[in-house]
Amino acid sequence: MADYSATRDRVHHYFDHSATKVWDRLTSDAPVSRIRQTVREGRDRMRATMLSRLPDDLRGCRVLDAGCGTGVMTAELATRGAEVVAVDISPQLIAIAQNRLPAALAPRVTFAAGDMTDAAHGKFDFVMAMDSLIYYAAPDIGSILDRLGRRTRGGIVFTVAPKTPFLMAFFTLGKLFPRADRSPTMIPHAPETIASHASGKLARIGRVSRGFYISECLEYRP
Repeated sequence: MADYSATRDRVHHYFDHSATKVWDRLTSDAPVSRIRQTVREGRDRMRATMLSRLPDDLRGCRVLDAGCGTGVMTAELATRGAEVVAVDISPQLIAIAQNRLPAALAPRVTFAAGDMTDAAHGKFDFVMAMDSLIYYAAPDIGSILDRLGRRTRGGIVFTVAPKTPFLMAFFTLGKLFPRADRSPTMIPHAPETIASHASGKLARIGRVSRGFYISECLEYRP
């Protein structure tokens, strides 16, 4: 998985060196620009869409928050009673998530900085991966889903950048005008392409489009 490792390392560098303050502010209640406000609202809608795929009562369930970022999803899962393993490639984002987590929820959450696919994290009832696979090519996403699927009893709910004209143009421009310090480029995908690289079943759940935030929720079952 050389491509996966290279992309993972770029994501690590970006979020630990360039984007920490941006994501800290974006995922807080602090005022943001109009454009970033649409991203915040879009992410809130997508998080609700993803959570709708899980039981309201998660007591007795072990859930992986794969790419937990600043921990908004983690807190929601723990509030429902889940035992949450919250993993992110960025130690700085993990630190923010730990500081934000209400003390009452702390006994239900284990934080880890590193690879979300690491088998050392154990087995799960569900996996949530919100916007953490959007930089990867379809073969890598398929491999990630299969690797996690072997350790997951229920569904893997995740998001991708959908293959829309706007996002395809954005993706093409990003390839034409590379910059050493730019963020990793989102790769738009059609669900059928991802399904062709995974051994389980893939279902469309819903799409959220709010300003500059466009994301599609999918669910994988081994």
